[in-house]
Amino acid sequence: MTFGLAKLRDGGVVLVTGERMVPVAGAGDVLALLDDWEAALPRLEAIAAAGEGAVPLDERALAAPYVPRQIFCTGANYRKHVIGLIMGDPSMRTAADEGETDEERLARVEKMMDERAHATLPFCFIKLPSCVVGPNDAVVLPRNVQKPDWELELGVVIGKRARHVTPEQAMDHVAGFVVVNDVTAREHIFRRDNSAIGADWLSGKCFPTFLPFGPMIVPRQFVTDPYDLTIRLAVNGKVYQDESTRDMMISIERQLAYLSDRVELMPGDVICTGSPYGNGSAFGVFLQPGDVMEGTITGLGTQRNPCVAEG
Repeated sequence: MTFGLAKLRDGGVVLVTGERMVPVAGAGDVLALLDDWEAALPRLEAIAAAGEGAVPLDERALAAPYVPRQIFCTGANYRKHVIGLIMGDPSMRTAADEGETDEERLARVEKMMDERAHATLPFCFIKLPSCVVGPNDAVVLPRNVQKPDWELELGVVIGKRARHVTPEQAMDHVAGFVVVNDVTAREHIFRRDNSAIGADWLSGKCFPTFLPFGPMIVPRQFVTDPYDLTIRLAVNGKVYQDESTRDMMISIERQLAYLSDRVELMPGDVICTGSPYGNGSAFGVFLQPGDVMEGTITGLGTQRNPCVAEG
């Protein structure tokens, strides 16, 4: 029986099986289960099959599954996404882009992304655990951000310590998959002040509440093909992102291998594998107080996050 591993707002751990929630008695917390995932998974499968104590699913009762120890993000991993950002939002351009016509810029960016498609290494950065909020929690729009934007992505949850693993070994270290929204302060990524020495990922990515996470972790055994999932995000009912993970340029396996050559990946760590096309920057549309983001990935559940102004 397929299931997703989730946490309730009151702290309980449950398995989401269709339209039901099955309690996991004595689980402690989700991160503790991930710390011993090989032992935990058969137990969870037995609990899901028995269905003891099942109650109707209440999506509003679900919180973030846990707070990861480490969060890694892979940037510029969907061709159309990057082209849309650079063509649609001047704040996503560097000084080298100035003076180009739109036609020249488009040709250069398309060439850049075609070359990147053949690259052997991903481009990764770190997002802070303090960004994490649940799938139904408010995203707080900071008073010093003018262009808050969404990036719904496939998240990979690590289930076993990984250090110097090969791409062929990588999936053995994955516990499951999850919906993540890498909310971004667009105008803060490429700074224009004299102290700028590159992309400012702290300022662009790490505000509190800038990572809606959940609603559940679906074990990888229940995801037939992670490269055949639809990523869809709507704001106030209007769909902006509606793309497939098949367009991911650098695979999950290669991302995990790259990261494990540089850091020790631990159980519960999350890799945000990149955003497909459809971010607000491509349309000149950014999040406003009162907006509601609704994001879903095939088989992984749905997030519904209202946006509020920082107090």
